[in-house]
Amino acid sequence: MTEDDIYRTSTQYRLWSFTPETLASLRATTNATAADGVRAAFRTLKFDSEQDHNDEIDCLSIEEEQKIISYYCLQTLIFVDFCEYPTNVKATAVQYLKRFYLANSPMTYHPKEIMPTAVYLAMKSEDNFHHVKSFAEKLPNVTTEDILAPEFLLTQGLRFTFDVRHPYHGLEGGFMELLALGNGKGAGASAMRKSPGAMREDMLDLDPPPGTSVKATNIKELVARCQRAHGKAKDLLKTSALLTDAYFLYTPSQIWLSTLFLVDEPLARFYLDTKLPPTSDLKPKLFTVLRQCAEMLRSAPAAQPDKEEKKELKRIDKKLAQCRNPQKLDLVGINRAQKRDPAMGGGDGLDENVAKKRKLEREQSMKESEDLFGPAIPDKKD
Repeated sequence: MTEDDIYRTSTQYRLWSFTPETLASLRATTNATAADGVRAAFRTLKFDSEQDHNDEIDCLSIEEEQKIISYYCLQTLIFVDFCEYPTNVKATAVQYLKRFYLANSPMTYHPKEIMPTAVYLAMKSEDNFHHVKSFAEKLPNVTTEDILAPEFLLTQGLRFTFDVRHPYHGLEGGFMELLALGNGKGAGASAMRKSPGAMREDMLDLDPPPGTSVKATNIKELVARCQRAHGKAKDLLKTSALLTDAYFLYTPSQIWLSTLFLVDEPLARFYLDTKLPPTSDLKPKLFTVLRQCAEMLRSAPAAQPDKEEKKELKRIDKKLAQCRNPQKLDLVGINRAQKRDPAMGGGDGLDENVAKKRKLEREQSMKESEDLFGPAIPDKKD
């Protein structure tokens, strides 16, 4: 079984990989469904309160939804960096947020309320668990209940799949191979039929990376070139790869190879030449995919929105405040109601038969405990 076969068995490939057309269609459906839900909720509110509510609710467009989601993905990066959590927690939290909003809309659930829960769930998934109380203390005006209330909702949106395959390990492996090739210790594809020393000479003869006109002339300079490319590629994986749709459209290995293409294309081409024979039909197809992914990463939003972008985000947030589903505003209250009365959860609570079964089990357990230890001691009478 190849690495590709293994990846195809993952939930990331089976459930969270799309074509650009499928992804756009999914978001359009989610937007339309949420808008219908908002209008229906306002009509219900108007009927119940007998107040005059505007029937024509100005709902968010798909583009506006994506802008507000992207902003909170960026806020997730900033918050996780502030807390000094590991990179994999940051990357997983952003992917949880992006996956959740494929089937849910900001008009139904505001990203500001889902974001802390996404980070908290990512911490648990990535084996970096912190108690919810200490985690809540890092967020202003946020209680533990605010974090825990949307947790089941988020897991439903994730389709109960928590595994996220990141490109970081692939980049580290490729970097180690390039260092070995630079030191004359690497091995290429069998069809190359070149010695390690010959491949090192080919590596020294590579065109310089973008932004410089000087070639590496010795092993030390070659290693420094690989290290610079590795550092820049890693920065792109921590930002651009997370703020675009790269995880939905490309595999982890395609993503990290695309970052290497962006920062040092001659080095990336050389690396792929060591993996694929010169006559391989796969090579031109792979280069096409990597260029497309590289262009997506190049067009990623800036780490900090500029003045005009901030103005646009404020406008969208003000519009969102007027078109949020009024039945989903209080997630904490909804969560409490579901715990008190499962019928209020719209089927999310316990089934009546299940509740009865659990009650009988508790009664049977109490009876057995009495048989084992004897009946309860009666109160002493005066």
